[in-house]
Amino acid sequence: MKKIIALLLVLVLSFGLVGCGEKTETEEPNVGKVADVGEEVEVEKPFEGESLSLLVAYGGADNSFPAFTEKTGIKVEFLSMSTGSALAKLQAEEGKTDADIWFGGGVDSYLAARDLGFLEAYKSPELDSINAQYVDKDGYFSGLALVPAGFIVNDDILKEKGLEPPKTWEDLTDPKYKGEIIMANPAISGTQYAITSGIIQALGEDKAWDYFKRLDDNVDFYAKGGGEPPEKVSAGEFAIGVTAITGGTYKYGETSPTSVVYPEDMIPWTPAPIAIFKNSKKVEAAKVFIDWYLSKEGQEVLREADARIMSRDDVAAPELMKDLDKSKLIDFDLELMGSQREAILEQWAELTGDK
Repeated sequence: MKKIIALLLVLVLSFGLVGCGEKTETEEPNVGKVADVGEEVEVEKPFEGESLSLLVAYGGADNSFPAFTEKTGIKVEFLSMSTGSALAKLQAEEGKTDADIWFGGGVDSYLAARDLGFLEAYKSPELDSINAQYVDKDGYFSGLALVPAGFIVNDDILKEKGLEPPKTWEDLTDPKYKGEIIMANPAISGTQYAITSGIIQALGEDKAWDYFKRLDDNVDFYAKGGGEPPEKVSAGEFAIGVTAITGGTYKYGETSPTSVVYPEDMIPWTPAPIAIFKNSKKVEAAKVFIDWYLSKEGQEVLREADARIMSRDDVAAPELMKDLDKSKLIDFDLELMGSQREAILEQWAELTGDK
C-alpha cells in the first residue's frame, strides 16, 4: 500500500510541474518576436496627431499623403504652389513661412533658398540608397525622383501637316517645324531653366547658344509656365512641346492624340527635390516625413501616385517609362546650374527679346 501511495504522489507532482511549465511559456511577454501571420503589430508613432504643412509642386503627390498618415499618424496639409512663386514669397517674408516642408518643383529655387538660409540641413539615413547627383552635399535638399526632359507631340497635327515627330534636339531647329513648337520661358519656369542649363553643360557654351539661336527661329512665343506646353499641344494649338516628362505628361494621351518622345541624342534632367524649411517649428516630425518619402516603401507609394523614375535604384521604373534610355541622361552639375543662373537668363533675354 505504501508503495502505491508513493507512486501516486510522484505522478501528481509530475503533472503539477508540467502544468507550471505550460503556464510560464504562455505568459512570457512577446518582446522582440516576429508576429505570426495575421497578427497586428503596433508601430510606434511618436508624432501621432501632429500636422505638417507642405508647399507642393509635384503633380499627384497628394495621392500619397493618406499612406504616410496611416503609417505615422502625422496629418498632412498642403498648398499647391510653383517653386518660383514660393521662392518669391519666401524672399518677401525673409524666409518666414507657416509651411514645414517643400515638396517637388524646380531645383534652382531650392538652390537659391539654400543660399539665402531658408532651408534646414538634414541628412536622412535613407540617403545611402539615393544617387548622390540628386542630393545637396550638405543635406539642404534631397531628390525624390528623376524628371527627364523631352517632347510631347500632337499626332493628329503632325499627320495633317505631313511631319514626322522630332527625334533629337537638333531636329527642333529644322525650318519645317517653324511655328509648331512651344516651350516655356526659362526665366519663369524652373524646369525649363534646368533644361536650358543642361543643354549648355552638354554642348558647351558656344555650341549651345548657336543651337538656341536656331531653335528660337522656330518658336513664335515662350510660355509663362512649365505646364503650358503640354496643355497647348494636347489642345491642338501646337504640334510639339518641350517639357518635363512625368506621369502627368502621359495622361494627356488618355484624352487627346498626344505621344511622349524621349530625345535620342541626349536627355537633360532635374531632380524633384524635398526639403525642410528653416522656419519650421516641427523639424523632428518633418524628418520623419523626409525619411519615409526617401524609403523604399515611400518611394513606391509616390511612384504609384504619379508615375516617375524614383531616386532610389532599388525602386523599379514605372511601366510607362520603361523605354527611357538612362545612358542618354546628360552629366548634370546642379551647383553649376545654380551659379550660372543670372548670366544664362541675361543672355537668354538678349537672344529671344520680347517673345
